[in-house]
Amino acid sequence: MSNEVSAKLLDWYDRHARRLPWRAPPGRPPMDPYRVWLSEIMLQQTTVAAVAPYYEAFLTRWPTVADLAAAPQEAVLTAWAGLGYYARARNLHRCAQVVAAEHGGRFPDREAELRELPGIGAYTAAAVAAIAFGRRAVVVDGNVERVVARLFRVETPLPKAKGELKALAEGITPERRPGDFAQAMMDLGATVCLPRQPKCLLCPLQDLCRGHGDSVAQELPRRLPKAAKPTRHAVAFWLAGPEGALLLRRRPEKGLLGGMMEVPSTPWRESPWTPEEATAAAPLEAPWRALPGQVRHTFTHFHFAVEVWAATAVEAPDTAPAEGRWVALDRLDGEALPTVMRKIIDHGLKATAVPAPAGTADD
Repeated sequence: MSNEVSAKLLDWYDRHARRLPWRAPPGRPPMDPYRVWLSEIMLQQTTVAAVAPYYEAFLTRWPTVADLAAAPQEAVLTAWAGLGYYARARNLHRCAQVVAAEHGGRFPDREAELRELPGIGAYTAAAVAAIAFGRRAVVVDGNVERVVARLFRVETPLPKAKGELKALAEGITPERRPGDFAQAMMDLGATVCLPRQPKCLLCPLQDLCRGHGDSVAQELPRRLPKAAKPTRHAVAFWLAGPEGALLLRRRPEKGLLGGMMEVPSTPWRESPWTPEEATAAAPLEAPWRALPGQVRHTFTHFHFAVEVWAATAVEAPDTAPAEGRWVALDRLDGEALPTVMRKIIDHGLKATAVPAPAGTADD
């Protein structure tokens, strides 16, 4: 079955491969490993549509791994802002530095060596080895898991089935064109073997698929019930300073949103904050007032609910409080602000906007 699967899938890929900026056409020499690696890091937990503009912008600004290695980390984090999962950006930068300094600017071409680099796990190492270097490697992402679960009718639910699915993927991965095969499996899962309402009539593996033959493809892969996501709470402090500038501060390097800029806030915790507790955590004493509404955001493992309090610094200090810095509102786009912080800023801007005086509207 394995030879038949790879032959049919590669034939389909030759005709239907997605055209992506980081991908060589089917059967052609692979892209520069730097480009393959960059795309794979960006695509983790993120859609192709979201990644494409970031990928192009990174290559324009840092066309080689040496260029990226030489960039300040803050510039990399700022360029990454909005793409999410910010530990990836820090590891991306560190990995580029290691490749430039310890490997002469060339990525290793084998899985084991790739896995020793910062931020490269089992999936990324296999993907880069197969796609960039033509090494036979078993590349398994969510799309591939779904295809394999249906193809072999694997009833074991995820995540318990991960080892079984990888072993089955190993059995159908060919020696010839392993990079194209890996990308074909991804494309099949992304465009045909969809999570809901799979397009089985268009699938090149339909006659080999046990899930389709037994009319259970749409039910696979099975999954264990997910635990309900908890909600964490915080109060963010919108502090206006000199000439309307906003107080920002940098988050610790380690942890969630590490190294990114933020609107100062209380710690994030499971219970809401009382006014007394929040006041004690404010960056300075001021006549704080709660702005109407809340900001809500969802991370991978929890929901986030944020109250926003606003105040104006009574005197314009020479240095910003709470280890922060003042940033003019028209320069916020140049800061490494993650999506949740941009939501807080948008909320603050709308809630603190001064209404136009009566009679000043255009007629």
